[in-house]
Amino acid sequence: MQLGVIGLGRMGQIIVDRVLAGGHEVIAFDVDHENVREAAASGAVPAESLDNFCDRLGDDKYIWLMVPAGEAVDMTLAELEDTLDGNDIIIDGGNSHFESSVQRATATDAAYLDCGTSGGPASADAGFSLMIGGPEWAYESLSPVLDAIATGPAGHARLGPNGAGHYVKMVHNGIEYALMQSYGEGFELLAHGRYELDLEAVARTWSNGAVIRSWLLDLCEEAFREEGSDLETVADHIAGGSTGTWTVEEALTQEVPVPLIYQALVERFGSRGTDGRFARKLANRLRYGFGRHPVKRTD
Repeated sequence: MQLGVIGLGRMGQIIVDRVLAGGHEVIAFDVDHENVREAAASGAVPAESLDNFCDRLGDDKYIWLMVPAGEAVDMTLAELEDTLDGNDIIIDGGNSHFESSVQRATATDAAYLDCGTSGGPASADAGFSLMIGGPEWAYESLSPVLDAIATGPAGHARLGPNGAGHYVKMVHNGIEYALMQSYGEGFELLAHGRYELDLEAVARTWSNGAVIRSWLLDLCEEAFREEGSDLETVADHIAGGSTGTWTVEEALTQEVPVPLIYQALVERFGSRGTDGRFARKLANRLRYGFGRHPVKRTD
């Protein structure tokens, strides 16, 4: 099967590698020519321009967008517009707002799949969790490629019409905020509590059989092992916040109470201050663990 990939940053390169490993052909394009060369070194067919990219794809074009959410998606779609028809499929694998995905699906001639992608660069070997919205025939057509990118057939699902994939990913990220906040607060109490504890040992013990075991807890163990129990050089600054904000806004619209997610979002914005909360330091480091986001350090 042939897949075109536009956007060859950290996640885009992993998409390329996993599709190639699954035995499929990849046509690769990025505005950064060094990224194109890296994809070509992995076995992808390089494209020097979007026109060249489209020429190299067959009559039925399957195109995966891994560009930043927002304007970059719209600009790319505008450049592709004249080359697409109803037999083509576009997959937006970034963190677009679900309402934007619905609008884009309506505006383009191609079938449009909005794909929430979870796992981050740390899941390069194991594969991703893919939450997909859009036409069922387009989803079924891409199932071999989706199997390769995800952890396998169980790692992806069509969850509904356009918008459903990015909607589910939005809520997923809201839950992620609350889980990170919960771990952060618990370990903050342990760090400032009655006993001098080895927090790496605590996290390791909990990760083996405890009710609260999870991948995020494994990443807590990694953080304490690499940074020390005091996380001394890790700044109290948690970046991000857009998907959590969207989750809270949608909860207000639907009149669904989400106090934990809301408070986690407030804590994230509050971390832009200077009070040095341990919980925020841990959340800062956890974002590196799963997404390889840069760790903001103390001066």
